[in-house]
Amino acid sequence: MSFRRMSQLILFTIILFGLAACGSTSESDDSGSTNAESNESKETITIGQINWPENVAVTNLWKAILEDEGYDVELKLLEMGPQMAALASGDLDVAPEIWLPVQDKSYYEQYKDETNFFEDPWYEHGKVGLAVPTYMEDVNSIKDLHENKEKFNGEIIGFESGAGTMLVTQEVNEEYGLEYELVASSTAAMITSIKDAVEKEEPIVAPLWKPHYVFSEVDLKFLEDPKKTFGEVEKIYMATREGFDTDHEKVSKWLKNFKLSDKQLGELMLNIKEDVDNPIKGAQKWVEENQDVIEKWMK
Repeated sequence: MSFRRMSQLILFTIILFGLAACGSTSESDDSGSTNAESNESKETITIGQINWPENVAVTNLWKAILEDEGYDVELKLLEMGPQMAALASGDLDVAPEIWLPVQDKSYYEQYKDETNFFEDPWYEHGKVGLAVPTYMEDVNSIKDLHENKEKFNGEIIGFESGAGTMLVTQEVNEEYGLEYELVASSTAAMITSIKDAVEKEEPIVAPLWKPHYVFSEVDLKFLEDPKKTFGEVEKIYMATREGFDTDHEKVSKWLKNFKLSDKQLGELMLNIKEDVDNPIKGAQKWVEENQDVIEKWMK
């Protein structure tokens, strides 16, 4: 082989290796760029949370589901009034628990033009009213509270003041002329007061709702509501901020497909209750055991 042919071959080999190295570097750079873009573009969804058993259960359920799908999910602990205001201003993506037609009617009327209330409920068997221990045999109707005011120390033991049910309870107080003081506290404090009273077999009256695990822990009964101020059957809806269905089309569709039966919600709440300090664990367990249900929502 001539010196000239040998030189050309060496030069060709050097060029070939150089191109291969550039290609490898380019691919590596592209891959790194893609991963970086993927991490940067990971979407965050904010969901309002209230410290009610069913709310903690459902918000953690959707946190578990959406994080499995690659989203970041932030749960914001907000009472009902601030939660709806944040939804209307666009500072919150999802409010998961709107009770209609009665309990949260005031919030619906106030924000219906600024937020997107779902047409179909995710839960259809809600009940709300004033409840007393079942051993109070002479108190069966809200009207009976008149003649038993001293027994109850003239107090209805309530929870967070901004909740729709607390607003309706104040209406009930006025509608029936009870002249009771509606004592605001927290849901946890109200449940503790109920359990303490039942343990001592003392009188107590509180605004409660089903679904709620407290009914499986102590014997309580709803008082009859002749004026239907609390309403009858309540349904639970979701609401999202304006534009959420455009920004997160898939997630919006999944949320609209979301339905829970009494049994499913009960099992979910019990899972959460097993580890109240780490509710996401109970939600993840429910997700693992109910993949067939979740697949229907994700269609």
